[in-house]
Amino acid sequence: METTFTRLFGIKFPIMQAPIGRAAGPELAAAVSNGGALGSVTGWVATPDQVTSLVDTVRKLTARPVSVNFRADVDSHSRISNAMASGAKIINLFWGDPSPYAAAIHRGGAKLLCVVSNADEAKQALDAGADALIVQGWEAGGHVRGTLTTLSLVPTVVDLADSVPVLAAGGVADGRGLAAMIVLGASGVVMGTRFVASEESRAHADYKKALTTARQTDAIYVENLFDVGWPSAPHRVLRNSTTRSWEAAGRPPSGSRPNESAVVASRADGSAIPSYAASLPVVGMSGNIEALAHYAGQSVEQVRDILPAADIIDLTMRQARSALARHKA
Repeated sequence: METTFTRLFGIKFPIMQAPIGRAAGPELAAAVSNGGALGSVTGWVATPDQVTSLVDTVRKLTARPVSVNFRADVDSHSRISNAMASGAKIINLFWGDPSPYAAAIHRGGAKLLCVVSNADEAKQALDAGADALIVQGWEAGGHVRGTLTTLSLVPTVVDLADSVPVLAAGGVADGRGLAAMIVLGASGVVMGTRFVASEESRAHADYKKALTTARQTDAIYVENLFDVGWPSAPHRVLRNSTTRSWEAAGRPPSGSRPNESAVVASRADGSAIPSYAASLPVVGMSGNIEALAHYAGQSVEQVRDILPAADIIDLTMRQARSALARHKA
């Protein structure tokens, strides 16, 4: 299925794997890219030297295009520079104005992919020279900047973007969602929750299992709950013991929440993870994994199994072709 997105980035299928924080290691990104879609790794959680190592590792696993994700609201210049020096050709910016980075990214020979959550942010990214846009709707899992739905936002941004490819993110976990967004004018989709529940994902096994049994109504939007390490960043997570105790206490603000001083889990290196940490559960963590932030979008009820990334791509494309064929009929 060829679109302006697949042509621009030299991939086979109009699917991108969302960065999904530390759950998106080189293994997942490479598996997605080798499967014909666009894989992603997260560079903003790493030091500049770690970014170099991250990109080097990915390039050993795949010769296909891979996107490297950075926050725009913090100083990411050295990280981005190191990523491009190691061969990264696609830089994905989110959570802020991409303008301070755009010129250097293009000088480095990379394409700029920007996440937007409303028309004003889309115009800002286009003015900065974005090569493609990701429209993130409110349905998305993880950290969610905007309040508009994917369904309503995609046509608006498609009209603004003209020939610039637009990808839809939020609420898409299968081929029916891909088909729907293609009909709305998008050139592809970004899937996060679906790829968290993949065999190559670094997400903790308990996190993956929780996704496969969750209902849509379990994916709740909160303004400032799992905020230790990233304050004032709204997000969507699965309801768990932490969210329930906070709700039972009347949703108090930071500083007045239940068990705020508690350590609920540990990382593989032994470092403590406090209650309300923004960290998602990954392999090697131990302790009360259930109480950590299980980021998930409203598409979670469509995720009922854990599959290899290549199988997720294949299934999504078969579903999309079938749905589009019915639409044409």
